Amino acid sequence: MGTSTETGLRERWAALAGADAAAVGDDLIRRYQEPHRRYHTVDHLAAMLPVIDELAGDAADADAVRYAAFFHDAVYAVDRADNEEQSAVLAEQMLGSLGAAPELVHEVARLVRLTATHDPADDDRNGGVLCDADLAVLAADGPGYAAYVAAVRAEYRHVPDALFRAGRTAVLQDLVRQPRLFRTRTARTRFEAAARANLERELIQLTEPAD
Repeated sequence: MGTSTETGLRERWAALAGADAAAVGDDLIRRYQEPHRRYHTVDHLAAMLPVIDELAGDAADADAVRYAAFFHDAVYAVDRADNEEQSAVLAEQMLGSLGAAPELVHEVARLVRLTATHDPADDDRNGGVLCDADLAVLAADGPGYAAYVAAVRAEYRHVPDALFRAGRTAVLQDLVRQPRLFRTRTARTRFEAAARANLERELIQLTEPAD
């Protein structure tokens, strides 16, 4: 049976890849349900897809971006540095097994690798849409952003608080220093101001002296 989120993702995958690809879709969804995950879950994937739909007009190939969303966190563990590379390799293997066009396989794998840096070139329309969808959570409302922060902390629950705060602070400072968080005009209009406000607020909380 599964949850409504799982059902929705299976429907989205079937619409994208066809009914004959159901086994691959089921495997991908299972990966996003691994017990060690708290943020990089089916909910994160399900949240990305409507954003990609909204930004689809900014993409050169919106379906390639949708495939990349399904694969971008397919391999995920906090203690390894090659999640994006391994996810890209998995995309190459799985899409190849489905008989996807080599051009599509190459583009999806390229996009998945791009999520390691979230730094697409200015003319990379597909990369801009994927990265914007992946970072859209930064613009969530108060409860949504708090839930995101709590989920990230839960994934790193094995890391002592002082170390986590230092690492998280460095990540957020890098983001804040970017001239723009979002690459597409639509996403900048919708998300940029709210995301920067959330980041600044979290940075203040992180740098406050611990009780």
